[in-house]
Amino acid sequence: MKGKSVTTENNNYGAEQIKVLDGLEAVRKRPSMYIGNTASEGLHHLIWEIVDNSIDEALAGYCTRIKIVIHEDNSVSVEDDGRGIPVEKHPTENMTALELVMTTLHAGGKFDHSSYKVSGGLHGVGVSVVNALSCEATAEIKRNGHIYRQSYKYGEKTGELEIVGKSDKTGSKITFKADPQIFKESVVYSYELVKNRVRELAFLNKGLKIYLKDERSGEEDKFHASGGIVSYVEYLNRKRTPVFPEPIYISGARDNVEVEIALQHFDGYSERLFSFVNNINTREGGSHVAGFRSSLTKCINRYANDDMIPKNMREKMGGDDVREGLTTVISVRVPNPQFEGQTKTKLGNSEVKSIVESICTEKLTLFLEQNPAVAKKILAKVVDAARAREAAKRARDLSRKKGSTSLLMAGKLAECQEKDPAKREIFIVEGDSAGGSAKQGRDRSNQAILPLRGKILNVEKARFDKILNSEEIKQLIGALGCGIGKDEFDLEKLRYHKIIIMTDADVDGAHIRTLLLTFLYRQMFPLVNEGYVYIGQPPLYRLGKGKKEKYFLNEAELNTHLFTVASQKMKIFLQNDEETVIEGKEFVEIMEKLSIYQRIISFMERMNIWEDMVYFLLENGIKTADQFTDESFLEDLVKKLPEEELVIGNIRSCRWRPDCYEVDVAVRGKIQIMLTLGPQIPLINEYRTALSIYEKIRNYLKCSFKILSVNKSGQEKEIQIDNWSDLLTAVREESFKGSHLQRYKGLGEMNPEQLWDTTMNPQNRILMQVTIEDAEQADDIFTTLMGDKVEPRREFIQNHALEVTDLDV
Repeated sequence: MKGKSVTTENNNYGAEQIKVLDGLEAVRKRPSMYIGNTASEGLHHLIWEIVDNSIDEALAGYCTRIKIVIHEDNSVSVEDDGRGIPVEKHPTENMTALELVMTTLHAGGKFDHSSYKVSGGLHGVGVSVVNALSCEATAEIKRNGHIYRQSYKYGEKTGELEIVGKSDKTGSKITFKADPQIFKESVVYSYELVKNRVRELAFLNKGLKIYLKDERSGEEDKFHASGGIVSYVEYLNRKRTPVFPEPIYISGARDNVEVEIALQHFDGYSERLFSFVNNINTREGGSHVAGFRSSLTKCINRYANDDMIPKNMREKMGGDDVREGLTTVISVRVPNPQFEGQTKTKLGNSEVKSIVESICTEKLTLFLEQNPAVAKKILAKVVDAARAREAAKRARDLSRKKGSTSLLMAGKLAECQEKDPAKREIFIVEGDSAGGSAKQGRDRSNQAILPLRGKILNVEKARFDKILNSEEIKQLIGALGCGIGKDEFDLEKLRYHKIIIMTDADVDGAHIRTLLLTFLYRQMFPLVNEGYVYIGQPPLYRLGKGKKEKYFLNEAELNTHLFTVASQKMKIFLQNDEETVIEGKEFVEIMEKLSIYQRIISFMERMNIWEDMVYFLLENGIKTADQFTDESFLEDLVKKLPEEELVIGNIRSCRWRPDCYEVDVAVRGKIQIMLTLGPQIPLINEYRTALSIYEKIRNYLKCSFKILSVNKSGQEKEIQIDNWSDLLTAVREESFKGSHLQRYKGLGEMNPEQLWDTTMNPQNRILMQVTIEDAEQADDIFTTLMGDKVEPRREFIQNHALEVTDLDV
């Protein structure tokens, strides 16, 4: 960030700068008007509103550090070292400026350009809306040598502003807890989601330090991008092979509009562009993106016509050609941005287009002239893209001459009778066997079936002309009817408004599903973005008993059914405690949680963390990695380990986290069974899950049991059980008696009636809609799984291996 972009004309930021436009009415009544919705997106939006205020202080040049903490009770605090919200009495309102900002809609310093030249929080509604939608909130302000504090509930103050201490620093700290009456779905924040947005903000605000901590798990991250958006492009391309080593950086300012652009080509074929206005992600682009694209095409074509360039590289290149395999980040700062729509995803200021275009043309032309080696690498890639585009066009023209029906091989697509696309659905099925069952079992009136033979082309590694030569992809393009490519794709021509991917529940099925999703995401993105793509969920298990049969999507569903059946004819007693009886709903809940715990123990033992150690850590209250920052804490913990059973090493500084301590522990007599006891254990997802259910199952992990079972004729039977693991086995065995369990490996194992009943019948089926919540993260996952680089894929598998519950190998 340049010095010019972080200064203001007036350093006086006082109560008179706070302008009042409206009151706080209706926020709690209609929260979606202000935060989008009351689901996960709206919940996390509360954090963004507060963080945006701190970012605006950074843009104004007064904030260098932001700290975000998600507390154990899912309250959140955001602290910055900016000027601090004014606490003086407002000149026209009968309250302090802090109270005004916290309790009044459209009150803030952003309507006065002397306080903030540019701002992301344009409407001044942020902190007051967050306050209104919180069951409790606190503002702590460091200013004028004092620390001020005021508390609120549901948007109303619960006390007057008070001085609680002294400080020679300045800044604001807002702590809030989302109201569960508003956010009925959940008030639990996703650390990953917050981390991705915070990382983005650090890249966009060069030099700003952002600290993020999750007290629930002990996870924490620090973000500081000294390279700004250049570092951002390097991060985005970290799993790709760049065409030239360092991203091209362009910056400039005109008419108070500041422009930053970083771009770098890689050896792939998709364009990846991320644009921002005042730190707001403009996912739909706008005038700043149009200006950049126009300039880029113009500059490349002008350079290609230079006399120094060989004739075989002089070819008319279009916009798609110059952007093939290009990663770009555009960040502009605009004093009065005009966004199209409430969601702020598209910039409408027409003057920004010409500003971005002129700055980019001037700086990029100069760069190409001064760096001929890089320019020729870019040009070679662009020329290849242009020639491939021409080849693809010829292939398309040829297929049109033969007739569009030639795209569909005879007998492949089983069409439906309905003519209205909104009522039509197509099942993309793996293999002819499953396709045959689906064709026989479907509702012919509105369900079409397209069986695909084997695995389709991985479009992540293929150029457009090669994609068009793939027979299976041609089948799919022809069936959908909306064309492919930016010039040809037309969403209005889509023949089905439900595109359902239906593959086997094994490794190959998952691979085929990923290939299909990659194709749709890369080549027909609007289908995914508009919510037309679904994943069919065939059952994994069929449980038969006599003439009755039930289907289950996964092991958890099967367990719930088995435990419910068992609870109707069984009671569990703790040995030596005849008064404690587990039955009914409690029986099902305890068995479900013990089943989860069993899976966790199985995972942990694969990581060489044995069951007794897991129990020891849970029993001794190991909750976060932070506990291992205290050496004396670890010493006390080690003293509790049974030395007659274990060999305990010396406590040392953690190898991967310098501020923590760890110790090696081995089983006595079995030195090969060794683990490192340290901060990494509470960071494991499975351990955190065990922690969340521990209190519910604690009393059952170190005792024996007696099961009292009653059969149909009323006869009672007692079964003695030694431990919780044997208890699970005994309950399952009793539930299974007289039943037959089948685990499906493929759709072809189902007959047409079964496939219809479980996966295709709208009355019974479960469809999972494919949505794009975070385009950058989705793009990154597709690159990781389907790209050329092996190392990121190996790392992904290692990090997520423990999340797999059903693996068919």
